[in-house]
Amino acid sequence: MPRRRIGFWYRFAAVICKPPLVVLIKRDWRGMEHIPAEGGFITAVNHNSHIDPFAYAHFQYNTGRVPRFLAKSGLFKKGFVGAAMRGTGQIPVYRETTDALSAFRAAIDAVERGECVAFYPEGTITRDPDQWPMTGKTGAARVALQTKCPVIPVAQWGANELLPPYAKKANVLPRKTHRVLAGPPVDLARFHDKEMTPELLKEATEVIMAAVTRQLEEIRGEKAPQTPYDPRQERIEQRRRTSAHNRQTPAQPKAEQEEGQGT
Repeated sequence: MPRRRIGFWYRFAAVICKPPLVVLIKRDWRGMEHIPAEGGFITAVNHNSHIDPFAYAHFQYNTGRVPRFLAKSGLFKKGFVGAAMRGTGQIPVYRETTDALSAFRAAIDAVERGECVAFYPEGTITRDPDQWPMTGKTGAARVALQTKCPVIPVAQWGANELLPPYAKKANVLPRKTHRVLAGPPVDLARFHDKEMTPELLKEATEVIMAAVTRQLEEIRGEKAPQTPYDPRQERIEQRRRTSAHNRQTPAQPKAEQEEGQGT
C-alpha cells in the first residue's frame, strides 16, 4: 500500500517546530533504514521528556513516514487544536469504550490504510529513577497482533537532558544531542493467530519493551536493570508501606490531641 502524503498540516507543523529543535539540540539519528518504505506499521518508542514527542517526530518526519500519535479523543473537538490534530492525522483513542480492542479501532484502521502509528507503550513519561523504560501497556501489542503489521522498536535519549522528566525548566546549555536508534522489526510471529488473552498480550508487550530497551542500552552504552520498573507494583508497595507504618504508629491519646490543638 502506498504511503500517505505528508499533507499541509504536517508540513505547517514542521515549519513551526523544526527551527527551534535544530537550534536547541544536535542530532545523532541511526536506524532509519528499518523504517518501512511502504505499508502500515507501528513504532514503539520510549518516553522520558515532555518534549521528546516533538524531537522524535522530527526524526521520523525526515524518514518520509510521518508518525500518527495516539491522543485522547476529546482533543480532536477543541478549536484550533482539534483542527491541527485532525489535519496532521493523529489518532483518537476512545477510552470511554468498554471494549479494549474498539478503543484502538482508529489505530487499527490507520495501520490498515498504510499509516505509521507511533506508540508510547509506557503510557506516560518513565518513572524509573534512571530513566530506563518501564513496563508497557498492551495497546501496541493489541494493534500489532490484530493487523500483523511490523513493530519497529525505537529508543531515544537526549530530549530528557534538555528537559528532564517532570521538570519545568530546560537545561539549554551546553547544547544537547538527541540520539535515536531504530531497530529491526520485533518478531511477534509466535503470537499470531492465537486468542488475545491478557497473558498473551502481556507477554507480547514484554517482548516489544525488551526490544526498545536493548536499543536504549546501545545508545547509553550500559545495561538496563534486569527487571523493568513497574509503576503499578510500586503503588502496591507504597500502600503496603503506608499501611504497615500506620499499624506501627500508636494512636495519639485524646488529651494529647486537645493539648496539641491549644485547647
